[in-house]
Amino acid sequence: MIYPSIDKMLLIVDSKYRLVHIAAKRARQIDEDKYYQLKKYKSKKSIGKALEEVAENLIIVK
Repeated sequence: MIYPSIDKMLLIVDSKYRLVHIAAKRARQIDEDKYYQLKKYKSKKSIGKALEEVAENLIIVK
């Protein structure tokens, strides 16, 4: 995966495993609700869109 960078996302989320969990959960929400937080995405798939939202700090990680 080239975009978004895993290094940038690991500054936001503390582990790769939590990142996968958050992205998968958000990807399911995107598929079900069709609610997008960005106007334009580089990715076509929902998992890529979810990762872009994480990279842009649009998803709050507790």
